[in-house]
Amino acid sequence: MFLAFNLAVLAVASEGGGSLIDVNPGLIFWTVVTFLILFFILKKTAWKPILSALEEREAAIRESLEKAEKAKEEANLILQQNKANLAAAGEEAKKIVDQSRAYADKVKEQIIQESKEQAQKIITDASAEIERKKEAAFDELKVHVAEIAVNAAEKILKETLDKESNKKLVNTYINEIAKN
Repeated sequence: MFLAFNLAVLAVASEGGGSLIDVNPGLIFWTVVTFLILFFILKKTAWKPILSALEEREAAIRESLEKAEKAKEEANLILQQNKANLAAAGEEAKKIVDQSRAYADKVKEQIIQESKEQAQKIITDASAEIERKKEAAFDELKVHVAEIAVNAAEKILKETLDKESNKKLVNTYINEIAKN
């Protein structure tokens, strides 16, 4: 209906021989009336749904922005917590490494000390064993020397007591001692 009316108005205006830039009061009046009728019809039927759809869209966008902001804040909070946890884990790792190093040094010192003590014990035991063997050898030597002296004295007493035969006898026993 509106379209037909506008076409009729345009037909009447074009018959009048005016140009597009000529001012025609009748055309202005009917254009304003048509605009107002269209405006009221759209206001009653279309504006409310369009405005409500725009308001819903605006609310949805606002809600999405708020959610995005909350998500961003939560992400920043989680990032800060992760950084703090990472720093704490780094400190804990450093502490564990330091404790391990200290424990390894302690164990090393303990092993070195035990090795020194063991070496000293082995040296002490070896010295005592050498001393015992030396004393046993000395005791055995004393026994052999005593036997040799007794045997020599016995032979000397059996032989004639001249100086030459004593010398010969002593040299013989000295040679026997050197062989043993």
